Amino acid sequence: MIRRRPLLLAALAAPAIGPSLAHAQEIGSTARPMRIGATAGPHAQVLEKVKEIAARDGLVLRITEFQDYIQPNAALAAGDLDANSYQHQPFLDQQVKDRGLPLVAVGKTLIFPLGVYSRKIKSLAELPQGGRIAIPNDPTNGGRALVLLASKGAFGLRQGSDFRATIADITENPRRLRILELEAAQLPRVLQEVDAAAINTNFAVPAGLNPVKDAIALESADSPYANLIAVRRQDQAAPWVRRLVAAYQTQEVKDFVATTFQGSVVPAF
Repeated sequence: MIRRRPLLLAALAAPAIGPSLAHAQEIGSTARPMRIGATAGPHAQVLEKVKEIAARDGLVLRITEFQDYIQPNAALAAGDLDANSYQHQPFLDQQVKDRGLPLVAVGKTLIFPLGVYSRKIKSLAELPQGGRIAIPNDPTNGGRALVLLASKGAFGLRQGSDFRATIADITENPRRLRILELEAAQLPRVLQEVDAAAINTNFAVPAGLNPVKDAIALESADSPYANLIAVRRQDQAAPWVRRLVAAYQTQEVKDFVATTFQGSVVPAF
């Protein structure tokens, strides 16, 4: 019994220091900033504004930028991030299904209409025989690109095709167009080498492309592909999550987006 007494005293003393330590490490505090990831470009740019707004509520954000669509989810699932903001629901659903990631959406952010761009032609009607079109190589955005191109008459797709469409779903291709599947972030760099490329707005804008002025085909602003904030399933009811979403979904952010992107990015809240 004598030997156990120091352990008992330590156990009784622990609650006295536990709450202060937990408070110091609270997510979103100065001691433990909330870590949020985004793709470089407009997503990260808007998060800088959200960071400013969140700070007024005492929520401290630390933003990490990524160059692709895979690493932000991998980092979140691994616990290296607390949240991310860069993807739409179909993409998240596919990642959860394919990779078994324990991630959920907690709030909508922005719509980035997908556009088709070209340095060689002024419309899809000018695509030459055997012309080359580059599209994203991830399952959801590649399907979006095919649907957009088919809706503008570039080729025919199997009836009922949606973001899950693949090249195998092309049913009519009278001009024998060749579809090249490339990593989304690389598409602006190959624009000189192909006849056209379907580029996500978050990569088009940093490359100096204006979706409203430069795209030869563009999804409508009421696109179903609203981007979102994602967190780990275990965190979805955490108070800091509600505070993050509230800081994002403000009129101030809407005004910032309208002024900064001039209609090429649309709030989804």
